[in-house]
Amino acid sequence: MNPLDVLRDSFYFFQRNLSRIVTLCLPLVVLEALLQQLLGHAVEPDAFPGYSLIVELLVYPLYTGALILFLDARSRGESPATLDLLAMSVTLWPRLAVLVAINSMLLRVGLSLYFLPGVWLMVMLAFTEYLLVLRSLEPLDAIKQSFQLTKGHFLRILVCMLCVMVPLWVFKGTSVTVYAELQNPVLSLLMDSAYRFLQLFLSVVLYRLYMLICEKPDTPDSTA
Repeated sequence: MNPLDVLRDSFYFFQRNLSRIVTLCLPLVVLEALLQQLLGHAVEPDAFPGYSLIVELLVYPLYTGALILFLDARSRGESPATLDLLAMSVTLWPRLAVLVAINSMLLRVGLSLYFLPGVWLMVMLAFTEYLLVLRSLEPLDAIKQSFQLTKGHFLRILVCMLCVMVPLWVFKGTSVTVYAELQNPVLSLLMDSAYRFLQLFLSVVLYRLYMLICEKPDTPDSTA
């Protein structure tokens, strides 16, 4: 399970299915970015930080759940309709929202403890969403199972995550500087939407890792 092979296969899948992923996720991604932008204008800079998380919990689980269901369907050679995937995602929303809230709180606590515990938690929680959606686990059970699955694979998962996230962090930092100078809300919305959409590639990478780790050691690799 070479990280470069995982990234290559994931990129190939993302590129080949880009139009479906755009149709499925981009409208909700833009909606989330718009709501976050409106919230940023409506509240004071030092306001309760939980407001941003509330917006995330309203929208993020919907397109993430739909994407995971799409990835699973494509891995079995199926191509369900976009509306069917979104409808199934709506039924998953309550449990997935609870999971996202728990993960967010754990990561914030971990990052506040000299950063490294947050990085460790980021890796150990990597498969929680897939376990909840694909195995119908409850949030706490998905967290426990993710800790078990990631054991022995920490470095591989971390390398794959950093290969995706570091360029995105650079893009995010650059875009914040640009639209802070221009003060253009439309440009801000476009760049924030692009950043959120590109983050979906990480979901594809982690799904690929999840499938490989769940396979038997002697099972040949297969594309996502």
